[in-house]
Amino acid sequence: MLNTNTKILFILFFSASLAIAQVAQKDTLSEKKPQPTVNQLAELRDQLDDFFGDQSFNNAFWGVMVKSLKTGEVIYRRNADKLFTPASNMKLFTSAAAFLILGANYKYQTSFFANGEFLRGTLKGDLVIQGSGDPTFSNLFFSGSATKVFEDWADTLKAKGIYEITGDIFGDDSYFDNVGFGKGWSLDYESSWFAAPSGALSFDDNLAEIRIEASEINFPAKITVVPETNFVTIIPKVITADENAESDVKVTRVRGTNLITASGQIAKGSKAIIEHVSISNPAMYFLTVLREVLEKRGIIIRGKVARLDDAGKNVDQNNLIPIFKHHSVPLRLIIREMNKNSNNFYAEQILKTIGMEEKDLGTVDNGVKACKNLFNDMGINAESMVMADGSGLSRLNLVTPRQIINLLAYMYKNEEFEKYYESLPIAGIDGTMTDRMKRTVAEGNVHAKPGFNEFVSALSGYLRTTSGEPLVFSMIVNNYLTPPALANYIHDSVCQRLINFNRN
Repeated sequence: MLNTNTKILFILFFSASLAIAQVAQKDTLSEKKPQPTVNQLAELRDQLDDFFGDQSFNNAFWGVMVKSLKTGEVIYRRNADKLFTPASNMKLFTSAAAFLILGANYKYQTSFFANGEFLRGTLKGDLVIQGSGDPTFSNLFFSGSATKVFEDWADTLKAKGIYEITGDIFGDDSYFDNVGFGKGWSLDYESSWFAAPSGALSFDDNLAEIRIEASEINFPAKITVVPETNFVTIIPKVITADENAESDVKVTRVRGTNLITASGQIAKGSKAIIEHVSISNPAMYFLTVLREVLEKRGIIIRGKVARLDDAGKNVDQNNLIPIFKHHSVPLRLIIREMNKNSNNFYAEQILKTIGMEEKDLGTVDNGVKACKNLFNDMGINAESMVMADGSGLSRLNLVTPRQIINLLAYMYKNEEFEKYYESLPIAGIDGTMTDRMKRTVAEGNVHAKPGFNEFVSALSGYLRTTSGEPLVFSMIVNNYLTPPALANYIHDSVCQRLINFNRN
């Protein structure tokens, strides 16, 4: 039999063992108890709300939509059906329409004709050049200088035995109307490089390059025009200041003329200042520079240059003799330049080209009508949007984030998608996205079109999450007064967050 002390020890040991067993059982049960799961989508939406709710944009208006191209699910939306000024996001519509209406391999044609007869190296008559809106006559597509294509044409004329033209050089720019300035463009933009006028005969983006170099202190600066041409007249008002002065130069064109005023000062020893100014009357710019190049290449021109509509004499176009034709690079390369570098001039040329091909005259209105018919076929109600131009420079443009999403989603399923996708700037890599999202998960991933205008910032395009899910997004903010860099920061941060979104 157990004595009393032994019984007490046994009872204490049994009680302790039972307590340990109960604790162990509780621990086991707690391990098996389900833990609350994190709703990744809800968490993402909360975080996006925080981004777009930034107090710096309290007076602004955000429009956002994000959609999965895999499931069709709307990931996020905020004022998705409200109308916004999209700035250069309008080029998404223009370029999509160009691919689908004109085709990726469409080429512009510039034709040379003789109005007269050929006799021993002389064209006894006129040279007639018919333009179709080719925007590529610049050093972007011709190595060397902007006049390289004109030099090539001079060599072609000589190869065909033409060393003298006794008549005039006429330019036929009737494919487009003569309204070069966009609807809803601010008059303040008239001489700006980003608001160059459109035209069926255009040269070097319809810009003149003004180069200003310091000379001796208190003496006028050296000012040159590239290309060297008599088409523009410089009014020089720039003085060379001492080395410690701050360079401050303003270059503008007198409205309705090609008088360019350069005023201010440039510091001695400083680098040359280069400004680009839009010109007035694109066809005459084209013809004037062409004549100057032909003469430099040894072709004698006896007559004048003029638009065919201003010829002052009857030119029977049915009896013109073909000399040669110049074809542009394929449209896909032109659209690539338009979207990568947000080239407004290219966008306006392309929109009028759509109007020409679809409605027989290159006008903005004809281009818009053709585009809107296409947008309706895409399932986008074109009557609930405003397309005032092709570039997005007009403040009259109005679209919704949902319309942009529908456009991008439609193109994603279209056979032209790869070329469309490749035309967009790539984050941290090229175009207007070169310096954005570098050294982040978004670099090389986000293919998107930024848009910027006064009080407008936008970014719309494509990306893939780390799990491989393709998303399409559109973010537009209107009426903001903060520095543009802050709007870009939110756009970029949202893209990075979307890439890290993982449903698992």
